[in-house]
Amino acid sequence: MSAPSDNMPITVSAGRAKPLLLRHLPYFICAAVLVALAAGMQFDGYVLNILMQATTFSIAVFGLSVVLGLCGQINLAQAAFFGFGAYAVGIGTTDLHLNYWLCLVAGCVIALAAGAFLGMSTLRLGGHYLAMVTISFQQIVTLVMINDIALTHGPDGVSNIGRPALFQTSQGYLAFCVAMLAIVGYLVWHLPDTRLGRAMRAVRDNELAAGVNGIDVLRTKVYAFALCAALGGLAGGLFAGGFAYVSPDQFAFADSIVFLTMSLLGGVASPIGSAIGTGLLILIPEWLRFLKSVPGLYLAIYGLFVILIIRFMPDGIWGFVNAAFARWCAKAKAPAPSAALKLMPATVGGDIVLDVKGLSKYFGGLKAVDGVDIQVKRGGVHALIGPNGSGKTTTLNVLSGLYRATSGKILLDGTDITNMPPHQRTAAGLGRTFQNIRLFRSMTALENVEIGAERPGNTMIGEGGSAALTERALEALNFVGLGSRANELISSFSYGHQRLIEIARALAANPTLLLLDEPAAGLNSTEKLELHELLKRIAAQGLTILIIDHDMTLVSEAAQHITVLNFGRRIADGESMAVLRHPDVVSAYLGTE
Repeated sequence: MSAPSDNMPITVSAGRAKPLLLRHLPYFICAAVLVALAAGMQFDGYVLNILMQATTFSIAVFGLSVVLGLCGQINLAQAAFFGFGAYAVGIGTTDLHLNYWLCLVAGCVIALAAGAFLGMSTLRLGGHYLAMVTISFQQIVTLVMINDIALTHGPDGVSNIGRPALFQTSQGYLAFCVAMLAIVGYLVWHLPDTRLGRAMRAVRDNELAAGVNGIDVLRTKVYAFALCAALGGLAGGLFAGGFAYVSPDQFAFADSIVFLTMSLLGGVASPIGSAIGTGLLILIPEWLRFLKSVPGLYLAIYGLFVILIIRFMPDGIWGFVNAAFARWCAKAKAPAPSAALKLMPATVGGDIVLDVKGLSKYFGGLKAVDGVDIQVKRGGVHALIGPNGSGKTTTLNVLSGLYRATSGKILLDGTDITNMPPHQRTAAGLGRTFQNIRLFRSMTALENVEIGAERPGNTMIGEGGSAALTERALEALNFVGLGSRANELISSFSYGHQRLIEIARALAANPTLLLLDEPAAGLNSTEKLELHELLKRIAAQGLTILIIDHDMTLVSEAAQHITVLNFGRRIADGESMAVLRHPDVVSAYLGTE
């Protein structure tokens, strides 16, 4: 943990390059070449079907890259969404005689709506419960496809499905599907660098930290699920047009497992990996056709390939290749200077930034916080102390919205935030760090701090877009002395430096009030001195701090005002030295004879 200095010139690299159309021109040239080959080369019917299946399946698997790779949410119903798109095109063009394009859009919309509905009703569950719900949804959809003969034609399926007038030939339609694959692949590739993509990655890595950094966790999950479903619907519509026939057995639970395996095999975090996994699982059985004369051998070798790849490449084939390439290409990038961090918290609530009245939090019969009043004045450091179990962290959790208050009122800069969820409190100007560090482990230091800087209402970003966002994040990292390491992954930082990154993330949001939950925990004496200097520099910029810590030396030197809790109740409040000498405070910490 290096000591930062206002006078120390620190340079940083520009961070992860933002996708630009010109920068990615080679991608589009390659895509154009593939489209031209698909349209111009003559394939026999068998090869054409293999390519059509690989292309359409890849788009469906791209959806899993969004919901599972980016957002970390399981979806075992992708075949159902695939089926929605396929049947929308099939029924629309045959029974209803509608335009193909209208049917394709309708299929995407139906799948998106179904995915959003399923997400809103189930994503609060998470984990294996979410998996069970998606499996049940998949089974219900399959049963409806089989038994609702009037709508779906039952087990016989739908035949003679139409294609658009521009792509009536199989070669032309394949070229169209390849073009759609290239466009969707580019959009999914670009998604991690967008605001929504960063929010999804934050939710995947740490939902709690994402919430207190201004991200609406449930909404982000629903968006991810809806996008996944929409891509499944698009793929299904293209599939139906390509094969001109669909039946329920093509959209069963086993097919959802196949989609998931394709995603995991190639690398769930990347559309390139999804395409590789899809191609392999479609081509491997074809490569092993000569073994089908030996019963069971074909399936055994097929399964062995999959097991070996997943066992020795846990991040998938593309994840393995990408990591190896990154290590080989690792080198210093040209540094770029960054301006000094400016903190300009809003001042609309008078001299009192935080006004807590009668705050209580009960867990059954346990009164963790019992009628606590706190007033935090603007521009200083206010400490909340007490013995273990006194209710300090519970109070911070209630203030930041992680717990709902049993009673009482919380005013932040004149705004009543008592019933707001965490992301809305962050938007109102509340920043927070945690006793147990909660960083987004798969991201770099810069990306972590960008999440904080991106909070709604951050006036220091304004309309500057991605450049202003990156600049603000670099300023915050410079402020804590880590700007030169902005592009390093979190795993490469020491514990003390991770503390600084978490503080930088909170500072980048330009909060009105910063809550620090035991920032000195786990630091050595030198790091604690550096932390004290950092707190003084933060306070010197006018930012108000409410700190919890057991280090009385740090508290007495940094805080001007102290509130003391014991057994969930306030026992002292006032100027620091007077409170620390208060008999009740001494008794609470040292006991009495």
